[in-house]
Amino acid sequence: MDLHTDLRPAREWEQAMISGNGRQGLLFWGGPEAIRLTLSHERLFQPVSAPLPPPDTAAILPELRGLLSEGRFQDAADLVCAHASAGEPGYRELRWVDPLIGAATLTFTPRSTSQTPGGYARSTDFATGVVTQRWGGVVCEAFVSRADDVVVLRVSGTGGELTLAPVDGVPERPIDVRVDGLTLDAVFPGADWPGALPGYRVECRVERYDDGLLVLARTVVGALPVVPPWPDRGFDELLAAHVAVHGEWYRRFRLDLGGDHIGLLVNACRYAAISASGELPPTLQGVWSGGFRPPWRSAFTLDGNLPAAVQGFAPTGTPELLLPVLALAEARRPDMRVNARRLYGVGGLLAPAHQSTHALVNHFGPRWCQTFWTAGAAWLARLFTEYYEHTGDEVFLRERAVPFLAEVAEFYLDFVTVSAGRARFAPSYSPENAPVGTGSQACVDATMDVAAAGGLLRDLLRFAPGDPQAPRWRALRDALPPFRVSGDGLLAEWVDPALRDAPGHRHASHLYPLWYGGDPAFDDPRLARAAGAAIRARLDWWDGQEADEMAYGLAQLGIAAAHLGLRDEAFRALSRLAERYFRPSLVPTHNRDAVFNVDIAGALPALVAAMLVRSRPGRVDLLPALPREWPRGEVSGLVARGPVHIVRLAWSPDGFEAVLTAPRPLRTVLAGPGLTSIELDLNPGIETAVNC
Repeated sequence: MDLHTDLRPAREWEQAMISGNGRQGLLFWGGPEAIRLTLSHERLFQPVSAPLPPPDTAAILPELRGLLSEGRFQDAADLVCAHASAGEPGYRELRWVDPLIGAATLTFTPRSTSQTPGGYARSTDFATGVVTQRWGGVVCEAFVSRADDVVVLRVSGTGGELTLAPVDGVPERPIDVRVDGLTLDAVFPGADWPGALPGYRVECRVERYDDGLLVLARTVVGALPVVPPWPDRGFDELLAAHVAVHGEWYRRFRLDLGGDHIGLLVNACRYAAISASGELPPTLQGVWSGGFRPPWRSAFTLDGNLPAAVQGFAPTGTPELLLPVLALAEARRPDMRVNARRLYGVGGLLAPAHQSTHALVNHFGPRWCQTFWTAGAAWLARLFTEYYEHTGDEVFLRERAVPFLAEVAEFYLDFVTVSAGRARFAPSYSPENAPVGTGSQACVDATMDVAAAGGLLRDLLRFAPGDPQAPRWRALRDALPPFRVSGDGLLAEWVDPALRDAPGHRHASHLYPLWYGGDPAFDDPRLARAAGAAIRARLDWWDGQEADEMAYGLAQLGIAAAHLGLRDEAFRALSRLAERYFRPSLVPTHNRDAVFNVDIAGALPALVAAMLVRSRPGRVDLLPALPREWPRGEVSGLVARGPVHIVRLAWSPDGFEAVLTAPRPLRTVLAGPGLTSIELDLNPGIETAVNC
């Protein structure tokens, strides 16, 4: 199921097939009358808004906390906006981040022939990255090379004309564009602030033959530095070099569910996520953009979207594709330090919920009170832990992970208040929900904030127990309030008992403790039951929604269910994702058949992986949430925390067989259906088989 075919041409870019090398993206659409290649680049964010210093709310923090303690949540949110706009006029309206825009569209118009355009088909080969359109003896094939960083198009069976033009639409700010044949130069006038992108160029090289042509194209962003020469090889040679990289990543994970459609969707999702990961991690639209005004500016959105988009990388055998998001987090530490200092007068790191070209907190408003969200840097820190636990890279742990985690912890040590031995988070925020009856998303003691801080502190105490700060980490960890069960028996979204839950919402951030290795608090059956009840309440809400917004929220519900061993709930979430959120091209969407988006390109494979293996360092549970709908199957390439490599896992009604190894010597507990927990010693280069 590496090849997907569709018999309908795409009449708009959102229905396009995709190819990408993480740096450059290709939207391949159109049809026999005109083939269109819309090009994009991971760094092509149009400079629209100069970055501003985050609002100096540290000066009014006592007043904010006073309002919050009185339950005047909206007044606290309004005060932030009033204070920010008084100090900086740019905050008088909601300030958006810079948008990821399309670079240009290259159009190939076939010459008229006597051939009829019958038998049209288009296809995507996930293993090679080649997208194809064919009809009446004409074949148009394209891909974006990982090895040579160019878009490659081969047309066979006809000649035709090539034209290059800007993408359709009106940009937010004017762009000066000049097209000279098959070269497009664009300049962003007025973007004169430090770090602003000055412009970009799209250039093409063409070789024509009697019955076809070969086109190489690329987008170069910035001040047009010296670019490498065009590769002097043919289509097949260029493709082979690309597949050596892309194909190796793609084939590390293989899933066979006996022809089940889920297997095809997992392949399509992994293809999109791999193709969207370059020097930068995937944006909301991956590395693709077909216009000037993408939804939510196609930014890096940390309060759910970006973590979802990368969540499948580690368990499906490509943990190195997490490195771009980790590098981005490290590069933006200076901005995050400014956020912590100006918003709350403390040290450490504070990550914004929404960012593109910088990480300063500039995007917030009286409703979307995102200056109150403090869990972002801790969530990024969890991704550092994920990389380490799936690779065992001790140098990375020592030189990159622990320093980042420690600086995030510095924020909490200064920000969190402790009274009578109990830690309080004020302000707080549970994206993007509001406690019942408060009328405001502003709040105190969101469960997510407590969980993110607790996970961070536990990881630090595990990784660096002898650090001079360890006593302070331990004291704060011990002061964190316990998770709360509401009167309805649900895991509460706010640990403060004065706040009532609102389960009818697309976000479920209080389930954060169940999205990765698992918070040990949920070993308590009472908390596990409450979390299961919260999952079912959210799923019931989703069933009643016609709009079906935010697909990755469903995936997160399913991942939490799988962690708890709730196979019916996990499969319920997965089924709705499969039914509702894919175009005919198998590119996923944010809403049901609306908004080109790659969040579940990472989250859906992560959900399937979670149904097949649950892990924490020292323990691996096989098939924890195997649905009845998959009576038999086989998977290879799963990676569990430890790391433990699951070379092969096969199951049937008669039992299961697993083959495991590890990149370093380790002992782990293994469990599975019908298998009492056993201890295994795993060693590099030695495969250990377990049958049950």
